[in-house]
Amino acid sequence: MESALSKLRNIPPVTRFLTLSLLILTTTTSFEPPIRIPLWRLYTSFFLRSPRLAFIFEAIVLYLTASRLESLSGPYGYKSGDLAWQLFLASAAIIPASYPDSESVIFLRPLLLCIIYLYSMLVLPGTQISYFGLITFPVRYLPYILLALELLADGPWRVAQALPGAIIGHLWWWGVWKTRTLEEMGRAPKWLATWFGDRTGSLTEEGPGSIGTGIQVISPRSRTQPSSGSWRGTGQRLGGG
Repeated sequence: MESALSKLRNIPPVTRFLTLSLLILTTTTSFEPPIRIPLWRLYTSFFLRSPRLAFIFEAIVLYLTASRLESLSGPYGYKSGDLAWQLFLASAAIIPASYPDSESVIFLRPLLLCIIYLYSMLVLPGTQISYFGLITFPVRYLPYILLALELLADGPWRVAQALPGAIIGHLWWWGVWKTRTLEEMGRAPKWLATWFGDRTGSLTEEGPGSIGTGIQVISPRSRTQPSSGSWRGTGQRLGGG
């Protein structure tokens, strides 16, 4: 038990919150969804599970993507407060962006796609990712592959539900990392940064996760040393340990 709690505490805080929210709400709402309780709707609507086995895939992808963003050598290393604040703003934007689809009351798919899109844009061009060791493809294509899978599995209406996440994810990357026009807005309030123990300074300063170098997950086929300041991954598999 102590070992499990120790491992849980070692997970970056924002990643831990996202993953536990998804797992706990999935377990407790199997029979009676809390979406009927208006008080909790804004929170629970982002973590209600998808049907069938898609939930397992979504939980794995959410954990792996968020943990790589928040790892100490990732773009939000020592900046969990900024990540939490920007996730809050992105989630708030996803709700009105999904409004044209009157049936959109669950926002797990757009939230997941939003995070994945941001991650895919922060990696170095050509970075590869392995899907359960079966196929390998550039990380930049991951959001589009997920949309294609949505189309094949559930049809255009599922794509329409998830698409706002990609749009918000693009605005997040463009505003905070690419042009920095939204960088000040994306800075966590002082109380939140203090609570998370964030380091001072800009997200986009030179260092781990800087816009000039991004993140690099080294492919098993490429052992070229990245330039200074980039994130040196280990070629982990999507869905691997």
